[in-house]
Amino acid sequence: MLSKACIVGIYQPKLEAIAGLGVDLTVLAPPSWRDERGVQRLERAHTEGYQLHEIPIRFNGNFHLHYYPTLARELRRIQPQIVHIDEEPYNLATWQALWQARRLGAKSLFFSWQNIQRAYPPPFNWGERYAMRNTDYALAGTAAAADVLRAKGYAGPLAVIPQFGTSPDLFQPAARRPERQFTIGYIGRIVPEKGLQILLRAAALMEGDWRLRLVGGGSAREEMEALARSLGIGDRTAFIGQLPSTDLPAEYHKLDVLVLPSLTRPNWKEQFGRVLVEAMASGVPVLGSDSGAIPGVIGDAGLIVPEGDVDALAAALRDLRDQPALRAELVEKGRARFLAHFTHERIAEATVGVYREMFE
Repeated sequence: MLSKACIVGIYQPKLEAIAGLGVDLTVLAPPSWRDERGVQRLERAHTEGYQLHEIPIRFNGNFHLHYYPTLARELRRIQPQIVHIDEEPYNLATWQALWQARRLGAKSLFFSWQNIQRAYPPPFNWGERYAMRNTDYALAGTAAAADVLRAKGYAGPLAVIPQFGTSPDLFQPAARRPERQFTIGYIGRIVPEKGLQILLRAAALMEGDWRLRLVGGGSAREEMEALARSLGIGDRTAFIGQLPSTDLPAEYHKLDVLVLPSLTRPNWKEQFGRVLVEAMASGVPVLGSDSGAIPGVIGDAGLIVPEGDVDALAAALRDLRDQPALRAELVEKGRARFLAHFTHERIAEATVGVYREMFE
């Protein structure tokens, strides 16, 4: 498996689960990945039963153009039967890995979250067509992403499987909820499309005692800090910054609700929102906008408001603060939904099922 995403420690239990199902698994990952939040370094948190090897990366931080200069040598050493490419079909790393897999006679599959049908300029559209014509299988993170692949002409075998699950051992409800001010939380990228400006404005409409806790980094942090001050809620709003993934389970226990107020853009809408799953696993009620995949992830286990609607978001936050019975109901539903659909074991079983199907 070639995956820059697997540098994140809390994603790695899926790899252990795949190996536990009888797969001889080697994962190739870069030593780090750069994005608007900063540099995420490879975490070796869950490495039992499989091999996790660092592989040099070129153009680190360039989503479309990064590639791995020693990949051919690594694949010749491993001699895989399947090359699982944990990348979008329009990325250079995907084309590189597909070409090397074909040279070795290995079967291949790629993964896609893209839930908007976008026309890419050359050479990305050429590479995308190459990928869809020269892979043995495709995985899509959601049904919407699968629809995009089909609309673009992919005619091969396809399965809808989220990229990663969540660990029920790492993320679980707190033994006892501490007495505290009602704490509203957000965990993720601090960028405009995530809708934090909506969350800040909604929080400013709430009377009474509450606190807001925003965890993550990104290009809009200074703007959001300035907005909080201008709204008169700077003293109630804590910007925590980027945390190691292994610190996140404890972070959820500090929250009374996790909010994902994403905003659809012409070139983006929420592709999954795994923080929703982590919150549900942790016994935290979830509240999301209706952007992209959010309603499908939450189901009936949380609250949904129209994206961009400040008043609706404020009203939902008041309901959750003022109705302990509602919070308790959503905690129970959220944990049950997580266990039924989103554990690492569920994702691993479905993924290994695809591997087996590729050799039937």
